[in-house]
Amino acid sequence: MRILALISLVALVGCSQSQGFEMPNFKYFFEKPEPPAKQTMVAWQYLDYGETSHRQELKAFTGVDPVRTEWCAAFINAVLRESGIEGSESVSDYPLTARSFLHWGEEVEEPNIGDIIVFPRGNVAWQGHVGFYFGSVNVNGVEYYKILGGNQDNKVSVDLFPASRAIGIRRQSTV
Repeated sequence: MRILALISLVALVGCSQSQGFEMPNFKYFFEKPEPPAKQTMVAWQYLDYGETSHRQELKAFTGVDPVRTEWCAAFINAVLRESGIEGSESVSDYPLTARSFLHWGEEVEEPNIGDIIVFPRGNVAWQGHVGFYFGSVNVNGVEYYKILGGNQDNKVSVDLFPASRAIGIRRQSTV
């Protein structure tokens, strides 16, 4: 079945490019990566949980009401806690903010699968978004990170974020 889908995709892409059409929305044209680390395996179990369709499950897991609270950092902290890893509460008085992860773990230049990446959001300096890195993809010469996270389109999902917008790449400390 996957081979048939791949052949159809290649034919569609070939036809659209030869006729000068734009590629369709690229976020649907990448395979879901296999989770490589314990924390990403935990996060993967919640894939497609929506904040309204799975409100009670996400509330029990994260400790916050996903309908009333920006919950990306709560989700990452809950995943880390479930994996036996201290979250941003170990380094910040504000663990429910995405930017609390800018002080977590070790800063690295190039991400590995399972690293935590922080992005800015909104116009206020404390706002942000956080998720697990799952790979990179190049679209029209622009590098995007595949991010597995909570509160992405109001659910747990893998979505693309411009790599140039990342303000922090963090890896679990080995010490």
